[in-house]
Amino acid sequence: MQKLMIFQSLWAMERRHPDGYERSLDENVSMILEAGFDGISAHYTSRADVVRLNDAIQGTGLRVEGVCFPQTVEDLHLTLELAAEYPVSHICLQPDIRLRRVEECLPILDGWMQLAAAAGISVLIETHRNRMTTDLFFTLDLLEQRPNLPLLADLSHFTVAREFAYPVDDETHAMIHRILRNAHAFHGRVASCEQVQIEISFPQHRPWVELFLQWWDYGMRDWRARAASDAELVFTCELGPRPYAISTRDGSDSTDRWGEALQLQEMLRNLWAAI
Repeated sequence: MQKLMIFQSLWAMERRHPDGYERSLDENVSMILEAGFDGISAHYTSRADVVRLNDAIQGTGLRVEGVCFPQTVEDLHLTLELAAEYPVSHICLQPDIRLRRVEECLPILDGWMQLAAAAGISVLIETHRNRMTTDLFFTLDLLEQRPNLPLLADLSHFTVAREFAYPVDDETHAMIHRILRNAHAFHGRVASCEQVQIEISFPQHRPWVELFLQWWDYGMRDWRARAASDAELVFTCELGPRPYAISTRDGSDSTDRWGEALQLQEMLRNLWAAI
C-alpha cells in the first residue's frame, strides 16, 4: 500500500530569535517525534553531524532525508558513503552550480545519476533558487534532454523567482505540472509572487495556500499513478527561519512557524486522504 511520509526539516527547527536561545538536537528530535512526523530532513555533508543525528534518532523509528550541495560529480561521494552507513529515504541534491547552458549541465547530472545507481541510493535533484535549477524555463529545458531526471519539487522557488501573477494562467500551470510529473518527493512551504515563504495561517494568504494545495494534489495523484504499490512518498515541511521567515522589527518571526508546520502537516494528510 502506498504511503505518505511527512518529514520535518531540522534546519526549519532553528529559532534564530533575538533572545539567542536554540533548542538542542535532542529537544528538536523529541518535538518532531511527538508531533507525529515520520522523519527528519538534515544535511548529509559532515560525518560528525550525521553520526550525531543518527545517535539522536536511534530507536525512534524516524527516517532521514539527507541533503547535500555538490558542486562537482566527485562531491557526491561523501554523501553516498554516509547514506550507505546511515540509511536514508533518499538524498536531496541541491546542485550548487550555476551554468549558463543546458549542454554544460548534462555531464554533471549524468555523473550524479551514475553514482546514485552504482550505490543503489535514490538521489533526487531539488528545484531551488541559486542552483542549477534556479529557473523554471532552464529546468524544463533540462527535462527535455533528460526526461527521466528524478526531481524533488520545491515549487516555492519557481513561484517567487518567476513572480507568477495571480491568478496563475494555464500556461504556468502546465509548466508546473511538467515539473511535478518528474517529482519523486516534495519540500513544502507556500510562496507568493514576492515572498518565498508566507505565513500560511494569515487569511490574506489563503489564495496562495489554495494554489499550492492544488499543485500538490496534482503531484500526489501523478506520483501515485506511476509509483509502485508499496512505495512511500516523502513530503518535507520546510518552513525555514529568517530570512526565509518574514520577521518583525525586533527580529522575531511574524508567526509561529512550528504551529504552522503542524498545520501544514495536517493539510497534507487531509489532502492525501482525499486522494
